[in-house]
Amino acid sequence: MSAETPNRQADANEATPVRSVEMRAAVGALFTLGVLGAVVVTATVAACIWWMTVVGRRALDDTRHERAQQLAGVLAAAAQGALRNGDLADLRLTLRETAATGSLGSCRVELADGTAIADSSAAAVANRRELPERWPEGAGVPTENDGELRTSFTVPNRGLAVLVVQPVSVRASLVTPEVMLGGGGICVAGVLLWGAALRRAGKRVKCLTAVRSALLDANTPGASADSLTVAETFGAEAVAWNTLIAERDHLRSGASLAEAESSGRAHGRGESANAAALDGLWLGVMLLDGAGKVEYANGAAGVMLRARREALLGRELAEVVTDQAVLPVLRDAMNTRQRASAELVTSQDNQERAVLRLTVKALRRGDVAATMMLIEDVTQQRVADESRNAFVSQATHELRTPLTNMRLYVETLVDEGDTDPAVKARCLNVISGEVRRLERIVGDMLSVSEIEAGSLRIVRDDVQPATLLEEVEADFRAQAEDKEISLSFELPPRLDTVRGDRDKITLALHNLIGNALKYTPAGGEVKVAVQQTPAQLSIAVTDNGIGIKPEECELIFDRFYRAKDKRLTGITGSGLGLALARQIARLHEGDVTVRSALDKGSTFTLVLPTQERGTVTARAA
Repeated sequence: MSAETPNRQADANEATPVRSVEMRAAVGALFTLGVLGAVVVTATVAACIWWMTVVGRRALDDTRHERAQQLAGVLAAAAQGALRNGDLADLRLTLRETAATGSLGSCRVELADGTAIADSSAAAVANRRELPERWPEGAGVPTENDGELRTSFTVPNRGLAVLVVQPVSVRASLVTPEVMLGGGGICVAGVLLWGAALRRAGKRVKCLTAVRSALLDANTPGASADSLTVAETFGAEAVAWNTLIAERDHLRSGASLAEAESSGRAHGRGESANAAALDGLWLGVMLLDGAGKVEYANGAAGVMLRARREALLGRELAEVVTDQAVLPVLRDAMNTRQRASAELVTSQDNQERAVLRLTVKALRRGDVAATMMLIEDVTQQRVADESRNAFVSQATHELRTPLTNMRLYVETLVDEGDTDPAVKARCLNVISGEVRRLERIVGDMLSVSEIEAGSLRIVRDDVQPATLLEEVEADFRAQAEDKEISLSFELPPRLDTVRGDRDKITLALHNLIGNALKYTPAGGEVKVAVQQTPAQLSIAVTDNGIGIKPEECELIFDRFYRAKDKRLTGITGSGLGLALARQIARLHEGDVTVRSALDKGSTFTLVLPTQERGTVTARAA
């Protein structure tokens, strides 16, 4: 901004009639408010001084009246003693001293008929020198008036006397020169502070009024930047407003140039409708020239390669595809003008691994050689292939183990079963257990297949949790005894009926309790604790087995996943049980959670709602 800008802004601002009128009106309103405020401050201080004077005078009068009452009681006793002895001189001296030291207006002693025999003023009773032996009682004590305090007392063998005390009343004003000076100083200080605040506020009001007027002018078509600026002498707000106006004009001019350049490029390359169609594809499309540089890339290509589409333009193929195993395949296909495909594995910035299939195909545009590269995200396909291969491998291993055991025990049964009943019973028990194991494995596989196909459903019915848990306990009691593991079930006295699929819930519990027994060494303990609230049924399976690492507590619910623990070597498992148990719980709108500590044990909690909420179908994760 040039040095002439502030002056030009001030001139333009002052030259705007509407803006000047608005400023004068705002300042006038502020001045009126200031005058009213000063009047209010002055009146408030004066009223405070007056009220303080009235209250102070009343308080002082009350204090002196109370003190006079106290002195009157003391003087009455002293006067009674002096009159009994007939000592008027001593009584008069006492009254004068008490009036002087006690701030009393006057003190006197009168007979019952009103004759003063002693007074704090010597002139008032100067003619009376002696006290009569007796005097008449009189008609009683006159009523107090004019603030006098009258106290009657009886002098033995003489008669009734009255002590009259006149307190000093505060008649003078308490508004002293010091009070006036202090109050005036407060008023002056308040007015000065109010004026300073008004002056500062007036400057801010001028600034805000100018900015408001300029803001309204900004909606006028064709308004220039010079007409919208305000004088920067108004303060920081005016400077910020002028900067905002300058940036607005700069952005408008830049946007106009960018729009013109963009329209020119789109027209020169002929991309209008074709570019829009390519951007709508879910496949990445890139066009390379004869030198292997990117001429065009659609939006999907930028997303898959994790780069802005504009940043890809003009870059060589080696800068876009950095995998040295994939790059030669693509270059050979471009040189030989043949179609070829290669898979690129990308993983950066802690993002999940992605598998991209790159397919190149030669194009001919007149005499110019070009190459089109299609990019397809096949990550899910590769994950599915890996899962399928792992499933087949695990299934083969899981099926082979019980079949091998059954074959061995059948041979033993054939060879020794007829001669040894104990061997025959043991062989039949093992064969029966392996048949049950095969049945569970096949059931798990079928359930997983239903989940992947999206056809696994639950059939809700009334389920008695107590009966179901008794059957599950009977199924695992023999297995726990064989491994010398303590298996206990802790149930409340009463369990209410829940709505759910009995077979599916039984399958989930079999997987949780079976895992606990499988991964708990001999001599360990497995506890099944059941709690029920009006909203849900909670079944916690706790063991003191080998435990699970914290980072694997969620991974164990993935299909085919097995914890990376060397102690699991030799312990068979399909990796499906926990995944199936959680899926069954979520079909019931519940869940399966785990808490575990390595070498201390684990707790798997199955939570099921007690009331039916809806019908859910399992979907493959």
